[in-house]
Amino acid sequence: MKTNPVQLEIFKSLFHSIAEEMGATLKRTAFSPNIKERRDYSCAIFNDRGEMLAQGDHMPVHLGSMPLSVKAAIENRDIGPGDLIILNDPYAGGTHLPDITVVSGVFSGKKLLFYVANRAHHSDVGGMSPGSMPLAEEIYQEGLRIPPIKLITAGKINKDVWELILLNVRTPQEREGDLAAMLGANVTGERRLSEVVEKYGWKEVCRYTTEILNYSERMTRHAIAGIPDGTYEAEDFLDNDGITDNPIAIRVKIRIKGDRAAIDFSGSDPQTAGSVNAVYAITASAVFYTFRTLVPISIPSNAGGMRPLEIIAPEGTIVNALPPAAVCGGNVETAQRLVDVLYRCLSTALPDRIPAASQGTMNNFTFGGRDPRTNQPVAYYETVCGGMGARPVMDGISGVHTHMTNSLNTPVEALEHAYPVRINRYSLRPDSGGAGKWRGGNGVIREVRFLMRAQVTVLSERRKLAPFGLGGGEPGSRGINTIVRRNGSVEQLPSKFTAWVEAGDVVSIQTPGGGGWGKPRN
Repeated sequence: MKTNPVQLEIFKSLFHSIAEEMGATLKRTAFSPNIKERRDYSCAIFNDRGEMLAQGDHMPVHLGSMPLSVKAAIENRDIGPGDLIILNDPYAGGTHLPDITVVSGVFSGKKLLFYVANRAHHSDVGGMSPGSMPLAEEIYQEGLRIPPIKLITAGKINKDVWELILLNVRTPQEREGDLAAMLGANVTGERRLSEVVEKYGWKEVCRYTTEILNYSERMTRHAIAGIPDGTYEAEDFLDNDGITDNPIAIRVKIRIKGDRAAIDFSGSDPQTAGSVNAVYAITASAVFYTFRTLVPISIPSNAGGMRPLEIIAPEGTIVNALPPAAVCGGNVETAQRLVDVLYRCLSTALPDRIPAASQGTMNNFTFGGRDPRTNQPVAYYETVCGGMGARPVMDGISGVHTHMTNSLNTPVEALEHAYPVRINRYSLRPDSGGAGKWRGGNGVIREVRFLMRAQVTVLSERRKLAPFGLGGGEPGSRGINTIVRRNGSVEQLPSKFTAWVEAGDVVSIQTPGGGGWGKPRN
């Protein structure tokens, strides 16, 4: 039967809007600023085989990784009506431990129609430092590790699992609120998908779920076919792993043949002692994101877009770490560098289409302590925006989250209301973008003054190795981390550190600018 293009567009929009509404439910009902203000979450729907059909316009780092969590849930647990699986294990399709995923089925009677899932970054899941983003050397130091287990069975919450989770975090009330919001988001997805089936009939809906996957595959293949056949190579480096000071290489070869691409990370450095190791799900996400940006039109984020891509990521390397490697920084920092090296590689094939490097880091900032106003523990997490790389036809954007993160900043008012801190300064960082025919975007300066004693951890990058320019453009400025003590002394700190601060101390994060594109004008 011939596909009706109007009907195809209707179903594309329906599935996408359902994922977006799931996200709206999660945002409205969450407790933590990281979810309700920064929108550090993703929601998606899957067919009855666990293939992703659509995802909301949320976090790119979740694009290619959430399907692996859904796969792990399906393979390890029987999911019946009213059941919900919870997991965060990076070695079972997860990314890092703060990213908790919940998966449930959509049924008509006992017939499985879809799966719905959402993933949210929780501001604390235990571990050796508040915020659960420590300078760890093994995953056991990073927090509570949850394999795929049933949180809800036949509509009834498993109180043992619920209490176990809340007992192992620093901020149980906030975690409970965020988890409840996640459950509500899945209920929203289940409800809306059932309404779609009731309106159009299962036969028609099933037909167009297949057509949507095929459509994304066709568009991705068409984009790949526009790249000249050949093998392209590139490398880039992480500053260090936070334990040693040695740079870490990520090397890639992209082989283009017709409408298929093989992405080979053989030659990348072995997994490290520190927490910048990426599990396979992260590498898949970065590849998926990068190739999706080559498609010149808007297409659904789904499993069809992965079909033309072959990913080779040797086990035991920085791009496919094995347990018990620490991985909390792989999701946020190595993911960004993966995009950088993929773009650098593609720039040799598509020199007039690929942008210069953006800031190349998420500038992860966590702190925790005891709030003197309430005498209750607090834990906070955020990422800090920076400069976008210049593009072949225009300047980069300043003060923006780029590539694998699509989050917002935490508003000053929300941060100061919820935590005992004050923002001394939040501004663009002048002249930090790389010069070129088109300038890179500027980074930002974020200065946080503490009103309590707290433990602070920063995981960042591009403090030693600057974001590169392309086409003769100059690199962006490197980032700078400092603590200004209340006595006026200034401590220069590396890209990754943990430190104690006292009331009156100021943590300053100056984020990198984007690289320039093209030779600077005279």
